[in-house]
Amino acid sequence: MALFHPFSSSLLSPVTLSHKQLGGATQLVRVPLRPPLNAVPVRKIKCGAVADIKPAALDDEDEVLLVGPTSDQERRGERIVADYDWAEEWYPLYLTKDIPEDAPLGLTVFDKQLVLYRDANGVLQCYQDRCPHRLAKLSEGQLVDGRLECLYHGWQFEGAGKCVKIPQLPADAKIPRSACVKTYEARDSQGVVWVWMSHKTPPNPAKLPWFENFDRPGFQDTSTTHELPYDHSILLENLMDPAHVPISHDRTDWSAKREDAQPLRFEVTERTDRGFAGWWGNTTGQSASASSFLRFEAPCSLQNNREIVDDKTGEKHYFSGLFLCRPTGQGKSMLIVRFGGTKRSPLAKLFPKWYFHQNAGKVFEQDMGFLSSQNEILMKEKIPTKHLYLNLKSSDTWVAEYRKWMDKVGHGMPYHFGHSTISLPKEPAVVEHAPAGLVAGVSASLPAKGGIGTMHAPNLANRYFRHVVHCKDCRNVVKAFQAWKNALSAIAFASTALAILISGRQWKALLLVSAAVCSGGVYACSAAVALNTTNFIRTHRRL
Repeated sequence: MALFHPFSSSLLSPVTLSHKQLGGATQLVRVPLRPPLNAVPVRKIKCGAVADIKPAALDDEDEVLLVGPTSDQERRGERIVADYDWAEEWYPLYLTKDIPEDAPLGLTVFDKQLVLYRDANGVLQCYQDRCPHRLAKLSEGQLVDGRLECLYHGWQFEGAGKCVKIPQLPADAKIPRSACVKTYEARDSQGVVWVWMSHKTPPNPAKLPWFENFDRPGFQDTSTTHELPYDHSILLENLMDPAHVPISHDRTDWSAKREDAQPLRFEVTERTDRGFAGWWGNTTGQSASASSFLRFEAPCSLQNNREIVDDKTGEKHYFSGLFLCRPTGQGKSMLIVRFGGTKRSPLAKLFPKWYFHQNAGKVFEQDMGFLSSQNEILMKEKIPTKHLYLNLKSSDTWVAEYRKWMDKVGHGMPYHFGHSTISLPKEPAVVEHAPAGLVAGVSASLPAKGGIGTMHAPNLANRYFRHVVHCKDCRNVVKAFQAWKNALSAIAFASTALAILISGRQWKALLLVSAAVCSGGVYACSAAVALNTTNFIRTHRRL
């Protein structure tokens, strides 16, 4: 939810201020934009065009409540455009611990298809997910002696994308030099694999994100991965919106209660071409020392940090909520969530890791309906968010800051939804279909390798597909509970059959009790599997 506020029209017509590098210095260059347009009726925007549209005026009461201009340029109807190229950034691909050891992994960044795998030496390799032969997906292939093999015709690739085997070539023929795949730089940092998307500019190590708290002694975190059916910008603004938590996530855990919803206080302390940062907290019932520090950094990393000093020992403890978003494509995104700290609650130690993972899935499902419909409206309306959002100073400051940041850099993205600008996708979204037939059914037991059976067909509204297929821990838990369920079912059936056949009362009673206990275990295992794979549905929405 970004800013809804009028620009002053009394001084200048809108202009763009563009950053140019001259001998290491930054220069502001004014580039005239179109003349101001009336707010009503709103001009229609062609797909792919960038538009600047003047909003309707607000009354004095609204101006007090709503987020207003944050700079002199904005008050004069000007905007700053920063040098930005979306490809010259590091994007989070996957949690290192969840990368399959024996299969390639297909991933996307802004609809650019990639394949990631570990070679025979354990080195991460990242290629364009396209065989140069006939364009088959390499992520549908397999690993053979550490080489990536396309399963269409058996071409094999290794290292810097070099083709090392073509079964159909004559024995004395050399492999064509053009039979190679495009490579991308991938690096493992703090438990996350990142990819550099540019082929024009060498990877910039200075841009590789580094999170200080995650490198502190004693820091422990719980990390999960989720695929989500809405644009990455909608995901990020949802994550930087603390005001919705007490309402949307009421009683999801012990910290969210709808009666705690209240005006929030925000203080922006930093604005740069690469993001913004500042403090936020409650206006009542919370000391200033309990405030959290939020930082958003390009292209799509968000962190909430808090420091708490132990009253008894004076020891300082650090806590972080880290959200690493990857824009997978139009109307879809992938998120790595990492919550951790240098001190862990004793209560949290009582719960298994998979419980926190399924709870995270529940949180995203509680927001999914709102955010998917928001995505749909933005695409249909085709106008900047200042015409659609009413951002309150007491709840939506970060959202407004984010959409204004997109005004600065959106020209360097494939598409964007800014506060006062918008650039719609020029190409239609790619729709991938589920695998079908016997192979899909058999491969359902190996979801990390791309095989998803009919029970869990690719569907971003399905928790199994959104999270479990990406998480080794949860896959193993589901398999274990299913194995126990089958074993207990067999024991319950055998015990019941023996109880019918046997004549001794004591043995009959013992066998029936055993069957009852096993039946209870079957129910518990089924409930655990459902907890990990079934979507949360609000009570008033249940049939």
